[in-house]
Amino acid sequence: MVLDSREAVLANLARVREGIARACDRSGGDPATVRLVAASKAVPAEVVRWAHQGGVEDFGENYVRELEAKREAVEGPRWHFIGTLQSHTAHRVADLADIVQTLSPGNAVARLARRAAQRGRRIPALIEVDFTGERTGVAPEQCVGFADEVSAMNGLELRGLMTLPPMPQVAEDTRPSFIRLRELLAEVRAKHPQAQELSMGMSMDYEVAVEEGATMVRVGTALFGERPPAGT
Repeated sequence: MVLDSREAVLANLARVREGIARACDRSGGDPATVRLVAASKAVPAEVVRWAHQGGVEDFGENYVRELEAKREAVEGPRWHFIGTLQSHTAHRVADLADIVQTLSPGNAVARLARRAAQRGRRIPALIEVDFTGERTGVAPEQCVGFADEVSAMNGLELRGLMTLPPMPQVAEDTRPSFIRLRELLAEVRAKHPQAQELSMGMSMDYEVAVEEGATMVRVGTALFGERPPAGT
């Protein structure tokens, strides 16, 4: 159930920040280099506002309608689109999102870039990498080539890579994927030095992600509580 107490949300926020700091202590990193993206799918705008007032600057939305509604209701944050990019809504994502984290091969990316260029925008964007063969995203062996394609699109600015591993049984299960994403980013960065961002890690495993070099972690449940299943 989504939390309905401002104090509870702020207490969770403090715990997540402490977790990021612990992970940085273990890995020799700097907490200031890790951006907390609050995954706010199905979270009411009022609760989003509490987190923003508590210092969260970045929020991630999966669906265009929610992104539009919350952007109108809560002024100030940077809005990340972290859902599946679809051809029929790509133009709305280009209108609404400050950052898009889920580029994958297909027509939707071209439509996103075209709309952004028409509006005089260059949207910061991350390529989603799929290590399982079961999700949207680019296969690891195709990542560098796809990065070349994205970098040539006028409406997009390649900023890095993102991954969403399967839900782990324990946090350590996702470490191999995070290591591989970091290695892939080094390959991409050799050709595209502006690609600096590693978006990886969620509520269960964000500390592992930070240890492996994440510059963005997408945390929802640990901040806001359990969201209702889709369709309820």
